[in-house]
Amino acid sequence: MDKIARIDMGAKGGPKVTIEPVGDYAGLGGRATTSLMVSKEVNPNCHPLGAENKLVIAPGMLSGTTGSMTGRLSVGCKSPLTGTIKESNAGGQAAQVLARVGYAAVVLEGKPEGDDLYKIIINGEGIKVEVDNSLKLMDNYPVIEKLRKQYGDKVAYMSIGSAGERLMLGASIACTDPELRPTRHCGRGGVGAVMGSKRVKAIIIDDAGFKHRTPKDPEKYRDANRKFVEGLRKHPVTGEGLPAYGTNVLTNVLNEAGGYPTHNFKSGVFKGGANISGEAQAELEIKRGGLATHGCHRGCVIQCSGIFNDKDGNYVTKQPEYETVWSHGGHCGIDDLDTIARLDYMDDNFGLDTIEMGVTIGVAMDAGLAEFGDCEAAIKLMEEVGKGTPLGRVLGCGAEITGKVFGVEKVPVVKSQAIPAYDPRPIQGIGVTYATSTMGADHTAGYAIATNILKVGGDVDPLKTEGQVELSRNLQIATASIDATGMCLFIAFAIMDQPETFQAMLDMLNAFYGTDLDADGVVALGQKILSAEREFNKAAGFTKAHDRLPRFFYTDPIAPHNQTFSVTDEELDEVFNW
Repeated sequence: MDKIARIDMGAKGGPKVTIEPVGDYAGLGGRATTSLMVSKEVNPNCHPLGAENKLVIAPGMLSGTTGSMTGRLSVGCKSPLTGTIKESNAGGQAAQVLARVGYAAVVLEGKPEGDDLYKIIINGEGIKVEVDNSLKLMDNYPVIEKLRKQYGDKVAYMSIGSAGERLMLGASIACTDPELRPTRHCGRGGVGAVMGSKRVKAIIIDDAGFKHRTPKDPEKYRDANRKFVEGLRKHPVTGEGLPAYGTNVLTNVLNEAGGYPTHNFKSGVFKGGANISGEAQAELEIKRGGLATHGCHRGCVIQCSGIFNDKDGNYVTKQPEYETVWSHGGHCGIDDLDTIARLDYMDDNFGLDTIEMGVTIGVAMDAGLAEFGDCEAAIKLMEEVGKGTPLGRVLGCGAEITGKVFGVEKVPVVKSQAIPAYDPRPIQGIGVTYATSTMGADHTAGYAIATNILKVGGDVDPLKTEGQVELSRNLQIATASIDATGMCLFIAFAIMDQPETFQAMLDMLNAFYGTDLDADGVVALGQKILSAEREFNKAAGFTKAHDRLPRFFYTDPIAPHNQTFSVTDEELDEVFNW
């Protein structure tokens, strides 16, 4: 990855492609590249959908290699949903293919005049930007079906659906999986709307003629990768729970812990939880001829994805993730897996973040637009978004805007982004992460559930405030570094519990780049990324007053523990004091 492609979509005479050396971003990848580039090159006060914003697409440090778990792609920009800096990442094939073609980043700049829609073709001959108005307002599945007829099955695709074209703030960017389904999404923060504002509908990446990226020390790299895979396979989470039941293995766990929010965060227990659990889902998938174990990209050894079929054995969607099952399921009082799968397909097809949309529908239900538990009503609300009706445009812009339009008092967002599937009152550590993350409420920014609930990497009592700030701080630093490598965040379970697996990861990086990175170097990289993100947000007008949860989490106890969020403001302000 020795070059950066800049595509000025607003250049006179039409989009202009410039290729330049990687320069200051050499040796970086993923979130390190996107966040450092956005913080350096984007005006923090720009309008996120204007010409000044940039969309930075970057594979990870180890993407495009033979290493396992290295296929995450980062997309960065100023978020139209939160107004903060944003990095959103996804699996699928795009990162591996883009890295093999040699690009450390592809940067979409400027904004074209007129209403033409463009596609970008990246291959060994270079980069072409072409008008393709035949794709206008098409959704992701038909877009990919159409493009496959032209560009074939041996490429990777990125695309936006109608939500991104309509500049909805909940819009995502789809990346195709190994079977070329648009199921892996850079979901959070409205990155799809930024791609839509650049009038880019799809990116086709073809690595024909290219081989895997070569490590500085191939033998040491192979040995380190072997040890790394062994560690993942022997850990109970990455080697057993996730492959058997997917991420939705967490439904029963969180429900039993009393931290599974339902009916718009009114209770921590969902009575219908067992009906939509990972165990129930895997059993149904296998019964219908689907898959309970499947990789979202080649080289994945955890295999936490799957395939969900209908009762007649026909494909519906990829296995709905835990967050999706919660947001469209328990959060909305829905305990029907077929309904959840249909809503998941609609999210992927229209190009929407499943967390944002599920929370939004729950807020709409709280406003009286539908009854909690009404499956058909939830589907009809999603159909409004797909049609782009006035109501659909409101819903497509997320939970906060929907709550304001319909006068809902308790809207679960931080920095305008919907809170995910863990209530911060009985799980204090995740509340610290939600409040202080640089990108709005985000469980992946510092996954305190690992230690609060699953007891991975130690044991910090989820009901007490002691130790939560330090836990969230350390996890946010580590996560930023992992997001730079291109590795899946789920490797954290093994590397937190197994020193030898953490060392194997370091050995992979050092064997590839010829470096001597150690644990302190990982910490330093994470701190560098977070510092750049914090500086951007500060310049955009964010202060410590924005690092707070909505007031009702402090005032309204939640069953069954009857507890509020108790970490003080002063403690929250200490998270980034390193």
